[in-house]
Order: sequence, then C-alpha cells, then structure tokens
Amino acid sequence: MTDGPTTDGPPTEDPTAVPKPLVRSASARGITTLTLDSPHNRNALSTRLVAEVREALEEAGRDDGVRAVLLTHTGTTFCAGADLSEPPSASGAAGLVALLRSIVELPKPVVARVTGHVRAGGLGLLGACDISAAGRGASFAFTEARLGLAPAVISMPLLPRLDRRAAARYYLTGERFDAAEAARIGLVTIADPEGDADEALAPVLDGLRRGSPQGLAESKRLVTADVLRAFDRDGEPLAALSARLFASEEAREGMTAFLERREPEWVRETAADAGADAQTGGAGATPGTGATPGAGAAGASR
Repeated sequence: MTDGPTTDGPPTEDPTAVPKPLVRSASARGITTLTLDSPHNRNALSTRLVAEVREALEEAGRDDGVRAVLLTHTGTTFCAGADLSEPPSASGAAGLVALLRSIVELPKPVVARVTGHVRAGGLGLLGACDISAAGRGASFAFTEARLGLAPAVISMPLLPRLDRRAAARYYLTGERFDAAEAARIGLVTIADPEGDADEALAPVLDGLRRGSPQGLAESKRLVTADVLRAFDRDGEPLAALSARLFASEEAREGMTAFLERREPEWVRETAADAGADAQTGGAGATPGTGATPGAGAAGASR
C-alpha cells in the first residue's frame, strides 16, 4: 500500500448526520492541540480539511489563554499532500495559500509534531510552522515532479528556511529522506528518528507557556518577516502556476498513473530506452535502475 493520497471515500453515512470533524481541537495548560484526523485519505489537504484547520487556528488566535498551537495527526501519515479526488481549481490553490499564511501570521507560535509520513503539500505545513519535531516513523518526500507538478505554493514558507542545495536535490528527485536529514536541511527543528516526539517537545512547550502574549507575538513577527515577504511577492503568481500545472495533460497523466498504481508514460519511455540500450550495447541508462511501481510514496502539492 502506498502512503500518498487516495480517492477512497469514507464509508456511506446517514446524509442527515453531522459530518465527523476532520480536525479535532483540545486545549490544556495554554496549548491548543489541533489533530488532523482524516484517515480515509491520509490527512490529505482536501477543501474541507483546509477550511477546518483555518477555522481552528482563528479560534485559537482569539483565545487569550492560548500561548501556542500544536499541530499533530492521527495514523501513520501527517499529511499526504493534495487530495487527488478533488478536481483541480484556482480556488484550491488560493485556499492553500490562505492556510499557510494564516499559520505564519498567527500571533501565537505554531508547533508541528510529526510521527508519520509527510509528502508534497504536507511539507508546506511544516514550513509554515515556527517549530517542528519529528520522531519515530517520520519520513519526507517532495513528490511533485514525479506527478508532472512542482512545489509552487509551498515554496513560500519553505525556501526561506531550507538549505538551497538540499532543496534543489529533493525538489527534483522526489527521494524520501528521514527525520535526521529533515533537521539537517532546515525542514524540521528537532529530530529523534528512534525517539518520542512528545519527549522532544516537552521543553519547547514548557518554554512557550512561559512566554508573554506580547513577547511571543513580537518575537514571532521578527522570525517570520522574510516568509511573509515571500507571500506578499509571490502568492498570486505561484497560485496561478499551481492551478496551471494541475490542469495540464502531463499532471493528469501523473496523477492518474499514481492512482492506478502504475508508472507514468514518461517513466515507461525511459525504461524502454534503457531496454533498447541494453539490447544494442549502448551507453544509456543501466537496466534495472528505473523506478519501481509504488516506490517513493506519491503526494501532491499546490
């Protein structure tokens, strides 16, 4: 089974019933915990989940008793990227821009707790958070290029914080990397690949509880200034780029291939070339080095 987004819907329910929230909120000791709880699509960034996260953030922002927000997840996936069951639209890209900006602009620190897979658009959530910890089970991949897409919108919170050479490698190759590498390149703050993320975050959350509302807000404003400038400068053009890529023939082939658990046509073409080179003794790609179906979990981002 892959750990990217799927089109499998939730079980059929009574149409008159109130839908189960995709984001659960709980507050204790000055920390509001927002838990992504959409297991049917591995916490993919559906229109509804994005809206619920924004609403929960706004509520936490209005609560004078909240010092910080902790963003976490159920299951083995923090966030699988875009929900590929939803048709691509300009409003979807704009919604993600608004969500990421709301995390950056919230006058209270937002901390991510990751103990599962993070793919494509989910990495944008980590980039927007002020502090993040990755523990046992965490893995990461920018899989957009494998689907005919690019990490457009999510680059605004990510590129000001990532090591540029590492960003070039992982944006282009789609390779998976672990928590230790995520910390080395600036994607996460704290990494304990074999440890407990809650233990790693305990002193961080204690420190945030000791901060004054004004002190936390103004300190956050200092460290997010470059990120907000990226949103001001690039928000509209990157949302437009995202919408254009999602609507392209190449992206449709990439997303269809992922959902059908097969290689996209451009990988099959490369494999065919490698086979021809092997038959003729050419100096092309070495047989057997093509991607394996399902390898490198796919996800998508705006």
